Amino acid sequence: MFKRLQEGLHKFFFPPAGSPRWLFILPYAVLVVLGVMLLVGGAYGWDYTNSPKFCGYTCHTMPPQNVTYLQSPHANVYCTECHIGRAFVGQQFARKSEDVRELYAMVFHTYEFPIRATRSHPARETCEKCHAPETFSDDSLRTITHFTDDKANTPVSTYLILKTGGGAKREGMGRGIHWHIVNKVTYYAADERSQDIPYVRVYNDDDSQTEYVDVESGFDPKSVEESKLVEVSCTTCHNRVSHNFKEPDASMDSYMQRKLIDPSIPDIHQKGVEVLSVPHTTQEQGLSAIAGLENYYKTYYADFYNSNQETVATAIAQIQAIYKETVFLDQKVTWDTHPNNLGHMQTAGCFRCHDGKHLDANQQAIRLECNLCHSIPVRAGQQDFVTKIEISRGPEPESHRNANWISLHNKAFDATCANCHTTEGAGSTTNTSFCSNSACHGSTYTYAGFDAPKLREILQAQLPTPTPAPKPPANLSNPTYDNGIEALFNAKCAVCHQGASAPKGIDVTTYAGVMKGGAGGAIIVPNDSANSILVQVQGGQHFATFSPEELALIKQWIDAGAPEK
Repeated sequence: MFKRLQEGLHKFFFPPAGSPRWLFILPYAVLVVLGVMLLVGGAYGWDYTNSPKFCGYTCHTMPPQNVTYLQSPHANVYCTECHIGRAFVGQQFARKSEDVRELYAMVFHTYEFPIRATRSHPARETCEKCHAPETFSDDSLRTITHFTDDKANTPVSTYLILKTGGGAKREGMGRGIHWHIVNKVTYYAADERSQDIPYVRVYNDDDSQTEYVDVESGFDPKSVEESKLVEVSCTTCHNRVSHNFKEPDASMDSYMQRKLIDPSIPDIHQKGVEVLSVPHTTQEQGLSAIAGLENYYKTYYADFYNSNQETVATAIAQIQAIYKETVFLDQKVTWDTHPNNLGHMQTAGCFRCHDGKHLDANQQAIRLECNLCHSIPVRAGQQDFVTKIEISRGPEPESHRNANWISLHNKAFDATCANCHTTEGAGSTTNTSFCSNSACHGSTYTYAGFDAPKLREILQAQLPTPTPAPKPPANLSNPTYDNGIEALFNAKCAVCHQGASAPKGIDVTTYAGVMKGGAGGAIIVPNDSANSILVQVQGGQHFATFSPEELALIKQWIDAGAPEK
C-alpha cells in the first residue's frame, strides 16, 4: 500500500512526458494552496493562542485573574501585550517559548496556589509600548464616594486633584507621581512581594546618589547587593491594574454608587462588608452565609423587608456576585491575597517608601507630603452644596521645605500658621478650617511611620523654635524697627521671608534686609509710605496681611523715616 501511495505521489508530481500542461501545473498549484492554508492557519493559531479566550478559558487554570481582567481597564487588551509585550513576531515567539515551564506545571500539576507572577518582562517592553511616561499628564479631579456604616448608609465624597505629572526635567516638567519613571530610582525589597522596602537609592542629575534607609528596619546599606536592587517602573505601583481584587469596603462602595445595591436598604453597607470579610472554608459556605442576610432583614427590619423583598433579594445577589469576583477558595485567592500598590490606605503602597521614616544621611526623609502627589483631600457630605478644594500656589515657608515637615507639623503648630491657613478647631475633624480636615485627621494611616519611636527621637532635634507672639511697642507714638516693627515682621512675614531662599530675596528678619529689599528693588521708601512697595502689597491681596491697626503702625514708622532704633 505504501509503495502504491509512493508511486501515485511520484506520478502526481512528475507526470509522464506528453501529459497535458495542466497536470504539470497542478502539483505546484496544490503546494501553493497548502502553503497558504498552512500560513493562514498558523497565523490564526498564533493569534488564538495569544487571545484572552485562550488564556482565560482554554489553557490556564487561573479563573480569578480572568474574572478581574474582564472588569479591568485592559479588558480589550490581549493578555500577551502585557505578559509578553509588543514586538516582532520572532521575538514574541522566543519570549513565549519561555512559558514552557508554565505549560509543564499545568500538565503535571506542579504549580502551587495561590498562583503568583514570578517572572515578568520589563515595563519598557510591555506597558511603555502604549503608555509613554515621558509624556506629561495634566492634573485631574478625582471623586471618591464612600458610604458610612450607619443605618442610612450616608454617602460622603472625597475630592482631590491628582498630580500625575511626568515628563523630563530638562523640558521644564519632571514632577508629580510619574517623576519616579523619568528619574532613576532603585530599591531593595526584603520580601518576595516587595511590600517591605528598607532601602531606596535615588540617582541625582549630577551623577551623585542619595540613599534612604528605614530607620526602624535596622538595615545596613553597606550590605546591599547591587544585583538585588530593582529599578522603579510602572508595575512597581501599577501591579494590579488588570487583576485587582477589591477589598469588601471598596466593592460595596462601588456597587452602591452604581445603584446595583440600593443605598436605601438600612445597614446594607455595614452588613455587606461584614459578610464579605468573614473567612470561610468553601465557596458554597460563603455564598450561603451571604444569603443569610435575608433573615437579618426579616428580623430587624420586618416592615422594610415586607415592602421591599425584591430590593433586598437583588442586594443579596449582588453581594454574592462580589464574593464570586473576589474570593476563589479552591485557588486560595481572596481579596487580600494580592496587595495593590496603588494608593496607601488599604495596603502599604506608596508608604513602602514614602512613609516618613526612610531617611538619608542628613536625616531628611523621602517626602511624605499630602500635596506631593495630590491636593489636600476635601470631604463633603450631602448637605455641602459647594466643595472648596485648596490648591497651594504661593511661596513655601522655610519650615515646610524640611522633608520631614508632615511628621513635624502637629508639634510645630503656632500662631504663625494662621497667616496662611484657617486654623479653627486645629487637629479635629469638624471641617471648619484647613486645619480641621476630616479627610486628614479622620483617616487611619496604618502604614505611615509618623509615630515610629526612632523617628520621633530624630525629629525632636528638628522641631522649629516657636515664634513668640508679637509684643506691642513700648511707645506707640514713636515706633522703630527694634521697638515693635521687628516683632510684627517676625509674626506675619518671617515664616516665608527669611534666609537666602526667601521669596523675591526679601528677608525681613534683619533691619538691613528690610531696607535692602529684594529682586524688585527697595520695598520701603523712608518718609514716603504711600510709595513704599511693602504698604502697596499689604494694602492689596497677600498671603499674610497686617491688621488695619498694624498696617497703620507700619505706615507711621515709614513716614518717620523708618528708624532702626
